[in-house]
Amino acid sequence: SNMEDDASLKFRQQLLLLDENLVAEDVAALKFLCTDLLPFKKLENVKSAVDIFQLLMAEEYLNEEDTFLLAELLYRIKCHSLLKKLGYTKEKVQECLPEKGKVSPYRQMLYELSENITGDMLKDIIFLLQNCLPRRRITLSALELLILLEKQGLLTENNVQILEDVCMNVSPDLLETVSCYKRAKVCNIPSFNILWSDYKHTGKVWFPFISALGSTFWEVRSCLPSCKLFFLSFLQKMTSYKMDGPHRGFCLVINNVEFDRSLQERKGSCKDAEELERVFTWLGLDVRTYKNLTSWEIKDLMRTWQHLQDHKDRDCFICCILSHGESGAIYGKDEELVSIRMIMSHFTAKQCPQLFEKPKLFFIQACQGKEIQRPVYVEADAQIPELPSMQQSVSPSESIPEEADFLLGMATIDGYASFRHIQQGAWYIQSLCSKLQLLVPRGEDILSILTEVNEDVGRRVDRLGTKKQMPQPAYTLRRKFIFPIPRDPPPS
Repeated sequence: SNMEDDASLKFRQQLLLLDENLVAEDVAALKFLCTDLLPFKKLENVKSAVDIFQLLMAEEYLNEEDTFLLAELLYRIKCHSLLKKLGYTKEKVQECLPEKGKVSPYRQMLYELSENITGDMLKDIIFLLQNCLPRRRITLSALELLILLEKQGLLTENNVQILEDVCMNVSPDLLETVSCYKRAKVCNIPSFNILWSDYKHTGKVWFPFISALGSTFWEVRSCLPSCKLFFLSFLQKMTSYKMDGPHRGFCLVINNVEFDRSLQERKGSCKDAEELERVFTWLGLDVRTYKNLTSWEIKDLMRTWQHLQDHKDRDCFICCILSHGESGAIYGKDEELVSIRMIMSHFTAKQCPQLFEKPKLFFIQACQGKEIQRPVYVEADAQIPELPSMQQSVSPSESIPEEADFLLGMATIDGYASFRHIQQGAWYIQSLCSKLQLLVPRGEDILSILTEVNEDVGRRVDRLGTKKQMPQPAYTLRRKFIFPIPRDPPPS
């Protein structure tokens, strides 16, 4: 229809007008920011902004109804005055970015870097990288240099090592931009939508405030030299549990090795308990270990800890139990069962108000059920087959209290035995400890770590090649649970 033709014509006129206002280096910047969105071959032939607009339209990123991507690109290259031509303001773009932004944090970081590389720095960087660059001497811009490194596979979204190495030699400010990106990637911040340049010019920054309020912007006047650090820790605080109090919290380790009547001694379990103690102490927790408790002593211990006033100043609470078990329950030394649900229920908001809204993590290594023949040198933490199990299978999700902030990590798919290498200790606990040591320093949250534990234990099929043990976490966490990175290196 005529109306549509008019709208389409008007839109193309707008684009031409934009093109007239963009200089060669703007075009190079737009081209760079579109690298992940458009086919590389086609981008190489781009000569003008109109060429880029054509490609964006062909790939359906841009049409008269939706010009947001173009507004985002103009905003990123700081052509704020041109936003009006598309009916946007800088603030409007900022507001929509967290939801609609298309330029990846990686691409933003590289562009940000290129903007801050001075002529002298570029010379130094090219000198440092001369072995990676083509022999023929060509003058490269910072953006061209980055594209060259990407083409050679030396620089990717997940590997920015080469940038860290050169920035370390050339400029601490540049290095901070790269480190900042790595930290943001680790906390999985969806968008890195803050312009340091605004900060440099005005000393003010707009922070997207991610909360139930939706995307509103809070102006934060910041006198911090390292504004980016502040931004990241700010965002992390919004999306993860507070873990920066004076004390991390208590960690109980209950280790039942010997039993009164028919249950076998759990050889190798002391190694597990020691390992848990080492790792959680390293993570800043106050670890208390208890050995060979009866069912009555376990319940009593839970009551004692439930009433502890000191939880008030602590960030979290962790409880690890190593024993024989049945579906949804663990054995005391007296061979009486204590339900996992009952244990956890001591720490609900009503029973333990000091831990209200704080994360409470429970890790249970106990055989849940007996559906397994005992192999020769790997013992199963199940009770002896002659003792009939009175309970039906109970999954971790049925054991966890119906309220927020709990996590239950268990060593088996319900109904299957959990293995313990007599020398090596329990697979689940060993894997949990080694993955915590590996992944906490990378800033991973507890659920990502437990997913890795799952995969790891699933791969450790014993010699007979049949029995798999897959711990499945059940949780009601409302936020990410991220341990602060310890100062000391991991204990083992």
